[in-house]
Amino acid sequence: MTGRDGPQQRVRVNHLIRITPIRVIGADNEQIGVIETPEALRMAEALGLDLVEISPEARPPVCKIMDYGKYKYETSKREQKNRSASKSTEMKEVRLGRSAKIDEHDVQIRIEQSRRFLIAGHKVLITQRFKGREMAHREIGLERLKRVADALGDVSKVESTPRWMGTSASIILAPDKVKVEAVRRKLEKEKKAELASKAPSKPQVETPATATASGVAHAAPAPSA
Repeated sequence: MTGRDGPQQRVRVNHLIRITPIRVIGADNEQIGVIETPEALRMAEALGLDLVEISPEARPPVCKIMDYGKYKYETSKREQKNRSASKSTEMKEVRLGRSAKIDEHDVQIRIEQSRRFLIAGHKVLITQRFKGREMAHREIGLERLKRVADALGDVSKVESTPRWMGTSASIILAPDKVKVEAVRRKLEKEKKAELASKAPSKPQVETPATATASGVAHAAPAPSA
């Protein structure tokens, strides 16, 4: 079997474990000790569980009594969660045009794009390119990078100050978890308020009490003689 990082070793379970003796860990993580494999298999079967080799390189190999199906499921969920966490913190690059000559409106668009990435949990690489003679006025691009970092200071922190690579300078911004969470709460509150304002008002149902209050009342009976 092969995986992303190369060949993966097959997990031996139950009767695929042919070596004996083995060191056994019980279902409640108790140390059972070194016993013959057939005996360990009988113990697992008596509990309705599996015998799984967890450390094949050890001598003797280490095996554990467990529910192998549940173990595979939980392992798969952990790997999926780790992949999702890794993906959520991937680096996004935002380029400030093809040269230092970029309209301020376009710079603002890049700032808002970066803000969305940061709120989503991504780090952002902001890159300013220089073309030809612009290299003689690099301070213009560096000042722009600083202004972008300042504009995003409400959701980020500067992880890396300007670094040069050829004719480009870049900074790295990382999400500031506390600030991002505060912005998320604010956006959620604004969204709820907007939905509430758009919700249709419920028609008032008239009851005897409301009818009386509005001036519509029944006449009282005349007193008896």
